[in-house]
Amino acid sequence: MSILVTGARGFVGKNLTAELNNKGYADILYVDRLTDKSLLDKYTKECDFVFHLAGVNRPKDEKEFMEDNFGFTSELLNLLKKHNNKAPVLITSSIQAERDNAYGKSKKAGEDLLFNYREETGVQVYVYRLPNLFGKWSKPNYNTVVATYCHNIARDLEIKVNDPDAELNLCYIDDVLNEFLRALEGNPTIQDVYCVVPETHKIKLGELANIIKGFKDSRLNLSVPNMDNEFTKKVYSTYLSYLPEDKFSYDLNMNIDNRGSFTEFIRTPDRGQVSVNVSKPGITKGNHWHHTKNEKFLVVSGEGLIRFRKIDSDEIIEYRVSGDKLQVVDIPTGYTHSIVNVGENDLVTVMWVNECFDPERPDTYFLEV
Repeated sequence: MSILVTGARGFVGKNLTAELNNKGYADILYVDRLTDKSLLDKYTKECDFVFHLAGVNRPKDEKEFMEDNFGFTSELLNLLKKHNNKAPVLITSSIQAERDNAYGKSKKAGEDLLFNYREETGVQVYVYRLPNLFGKWSKPNYNTVVATYCHNIARDLEIKVNDPDAELNLCYIDDVLNEFLRALEGNPTIQDVYCVVPETHKIKLGELANIIKGFKDSRLNLSVPNMDNEFTKKVYSTYLSYLPEDKFSYDLNMNIDNRGSFTEFIRTPDRGQVSVNVSKPGITKGNHWHHTKNEKFLVVSGEGLIRFRKIDSDEIIEYRVSGDKLQVVDIPTGYTHSIVNVGENDLVTVMWVNECFDPERPDTYFLEV
């Protein structure tokens, strides 16, 4: 199948062409403002499906709205008619088409062209009135406030929240791609005469700003965003795509002494915390027990011996662990326990505990195994 994509270098087009390639569609015809007219003529003769994504939303002169959003659409459809090409056409319009402004009028004019084209030719058309989109590769200060906030917050730049209670209707780029692929297969989601992306998210502007600020703060407080919330998960993925290229990494606070080190990695209010423990050869750590706090140990490098003793018993239980065979060892409550480096190299253990450390209620009691 030969697929023509206008606006192929833009936000939606770049994501769409990448996903089409992922799905095995190898014959993609890329079109943008710089495409030669003769090449566009050739493409409109050859294509089997058209994704018409090209358009402007922030021109220097308002007359460019109609020239691009209406004029180029007209040119594209005329070329398809010239070649008697019955390829289905999908066009991205906007919810702004309902409004009485220059941009909205130009998008509505483009919609009308598509519907008239369908009446005249019998060709299948899909008109999507999209809300505000967000996701990777969106331009800050151009496409969406999500991109602007992510870009600025990641760089310690100021953001403007003019009306914290203003409600946004947002749609994630991957959800758009999934819907477009359904349309490509002839199975779009239709409401009345328009096609829609079923998955959208409503949020207030102030809440959005706070969520994204929380992503930046998570590097300091070691928190993890709530990935059970679909919107938070999507915005966090978007935020990461705006990290400056020299800021992908960040330091952790390593507690180092002559025994090795202990470094907290992740802290969550509902899933506990994860730390990395390094022990030098011959070093024993632990020798304590808990009432309620419980842990999991995973040795990823070196050789260790994890020892247990129920606090009212003399019997010692031992588990030999090694980075050569990854095994998780649960640390039950009521057992004093220790971990000994019995190898010749550093012993590296990933430790999970069910609750974040609280110095007011440590629930940790010294007792040698």
